[in-house]
Amino acid sequence: MLRARGLRITRPRLAVLDILTGGGHLEVDEIAGRVRARLDSVSTQAVYDILAAFSRAGLARRIEPAGGPARFEARVGDNHHHIVCRGCGVIADVDCAVGEPPCMTPSETHGFLLDEAEVTFWGVCPTCRTRQNAGS
Repeated sequence: MLRARGLRITRPRLAVLDILTGGGHLEVDEIAGRVRARLDSVSTQAVYDILAAFSRAGLARRIEPAGGPARFEARVGDNHHHIVCRGCGVIADVDCAVGEPPCMTPSETHGFLLDEAEVTFWGVCPTCRTRQNAGS
């Protein structure tokens, strides 16, 4: 998979790819910690570099919820969206809102050829709602 995208195969890249394909919306520090648990050592900067290369190669997607750190996921190329809890920050995938990608049609494209729309829905997850109700 790495070679097919023009990337050299290295142990750190294989570890990051395996961690990402395990699912989730992971922060860089979390990914770096998991890589360090598998390999003797790897710098956080190396993980940033790997994630940047993966994003450019279409192997990872970087999402940046407002007010939070960047996160990375392996689910790419399907134009899905995200829902973020205002309480705990948990992120869940939401499949395309309506229709074919880019799933939304802007009133003006300014001449751009659109291929993706990035939408973030915000709310309160069931766990945080339960906590809020218990505290009432």
